[in-house]
Amino acid sequence: MSDSSRPQPAPTVLPDLPALPGTGQPDVAARLREALLGASFTADGLLELLGAPAYAALARSETVPALRATRGDTPLEALVRLFLLQQPVPYARVADVLPLDACLESGWLARSGGDDVRATVDVRPYGGPGGEDWFIVSDLGCAVGGAGGIGNTAEEVVLGVGGASTTLAGITVRTPVASALDLGTGSGIQALHAAQHATRVTATDLNPRALHITALTLALSGAPAADLRQGSLFEPLEDGETYDLIVSNPPFVISPGARLTYRDGGMGGDDLCRSVVQGAGDRLNEGGYAQFLANWQHVEGEDWQDRVRAWVPRGCDAWIVQREVQDVTQYAELWLRDAGDHRGDTAAYQARYDAWLDEFEARKVKAVGFGWITLRRTAAAEPSITVEEWPHPVEQPLGDTVRAHFERLDYLRGRDDAALLEDRFRLVAEVVQEQIGLPGAEDPEHVVLRQHRGMRRATQVDTVGAGFAGVCDGSLTAGRILDAIAQLMSEDPVVLRDRTPAQIRLLVEQGFLEPTR
Repeated sequence: MSDSSRPQPAPTVLPDLPALPGTGQPDVAARLREALLGASFTADGLLELLGAPAYAALARSETVPALRATRGDTPLEALVRLFLLQQPVPYARVADVLPLDACLESGWLARSGGDDVRATVDVRPYGGPGGEDWFIVSDLGCAVGGAGGIGNTAEEVVLGVGGASTTLAGITVRTPVASALDLGTGSGIQALHAAQHATRVTATDLNPRALHITALTLALSGAPAADLRQGSLFEPLEDGETYDLIVSNPPFVISPGARLTYRDGGMGGDDLCRSVVQGAGDRLNEGGYAQFLANWQHVEGEDWQDRVRAWVPRGCDAWIVQREVQDVTQYAELWLRDAGDHRGDTAAYQARYDAWLDEFEARKVKAVGFGWITLRRTAAAEPSITVEEWPHPVEQPLGDTVRAHFERLDYLRGRDDAALLEDRFRLVAEVVQEQIGLPGAEDPEHVVLRQHRGMRRATQVDTVGAGFAGVCDGSLTAGRILDAIAQLMSEDPVVLRDRTPAQIRLLVEQGFLEPTR
């Protein structure tokens, strides 16, 4: 599909990446951690120092507000400039704050001409779910925003914390497990989370630099070391090796090449995401979860739900949620800006843009979807696959919500309609009822149940559904409630019992009702 008359991308000159701190001196990492905590170089301390606007600007790769807020002479301001904003700092200014000579010797810091020192990696404070003070290590320029912000565009660059990282961490089921696998670990944030509830953590990555940085992240955060293995996808695993939890924020970007290891998987279209999902089935223990972020193509003449549903491996329940859809021009622009191409040569930018559109045109792709995929290994004869679109705001963390979704599937799978009507239900807390209609009308046009927690779903119900949900407090069986409603509405109770279980199942599946049995 290439046209020789179009401008062609200029050869990419990749900047060198600096040497990383050594991983063979854990005592230095422990001393550095103690010093950072002592100076309040934490997520809370950073927010207090910078203020909300400057703190939020960092997530947009904007550092000027933070630079302005750190023009004083406190130890914390010096550390923010040194480790987060890549500014040289006078040796004397941090000599009493850090184990300076040990940091220089081990490579955390380097001389920067004259009497200044500089960081060799970015270090970003990160608050754990239980209030833990953690630190995410990444390549210089990548602690705030992405590589296209103030970062480095070398092929093996390792990013820090981004929106995708925190999204995956938030949706992951956090029950105690014996073993967890972080596939494509990057800076190690998922391995760090997993280390809090898994006895054994394995982290893999194609990029050896990412494995090195993961080791630094874990050490500086005071977490146990992980089993680090280099290789693509599941290749580093031994035959028959299985896990209770698999998480992955893979290089899911659908791109016409493999310029950046952290985002470009090097496979055509969405094949990398398909391979990750399909390969997880054989690596899960019974009842184990595999959770991913992914992109998928919307191809002309094909239902995207059918496409992604076909990825689900045998023997697994699945819950697939599409959170966003972008047309191919939006998608190309997003990732061209991620790499900073819009700031370079205009002709080169346009040529790369053309290449993306050529790739999509050749594959008949009209849009790209982004979302979450959760698998659970099951022995059920008929696994359940739920594929839906939910672009609305949710309340993170959602790990408990995900776990509860699959528990409800188990409950419903084991109940026929007769058994369902013999059970008792309770309306879940934080569910409200909304009535929509013209002012003064005798009856509402629509009755909507809305959740204020978790997925924050809204579902329309009929009069029977609204009445049923409204009296569910666990005291009466579903059948008894329907008999009472039938009497009030002068309906045949047998007919009502026959037609209502489907609506009850939907309300249970979506988390509006919970069985009390």
